[in-house]
Amino acid sequence: MGFDRFGVKSFVSETKAEAFVDYLEGGKVMTTKCTVCGNVTFPPKMDCPKCRSSEVEWVEIKETGELVAFTTVMYGPAGFENHVPYTLAAVKFPNGLRIFGEIDAKMLNEQIMAGMKLRVVPVKLPEDRVSYQFQKA
Repeated sequence: MGFDRFGVKSFVSETKAEAFVDYLEGGKVMTTKCTVCGNVTFPPKMDCPKCRSSEVEWVEIKETGELVAFTTVMYGPAGFENHVPYTLAAVKFPNGLRIFGEIDAKMLNEQIMAGMKLRVVPVKLPEDRVSYQFQKA
């Protein structure tokens, strides 16, 4: 599987981190950790932005995060026009990671509030695509 199957709309078909999509397909949300300086990044980066090393390993994101901010999109950009409305969130995890993504559409806006606990999970999308989203922990 290539990166062209990630998300609702893909803009690239190849990347050094395409194993990210394979992990999602296998039911895991993974990211990369630099084995030189310990920096953890999301989305996964095969070259550490902190020390520039290419020595990275894949690590699973299992922790529960805290919702920092969210917004509901009512008018989607190109490729997302038929996907609205949807709610985007910024979630901070204990290891310092901050992940931006979509909140599960089954959650009503009245249930969403800053500070709530969320977990990031893989999801299967139509047309044999995969992504991740946040669900209530």
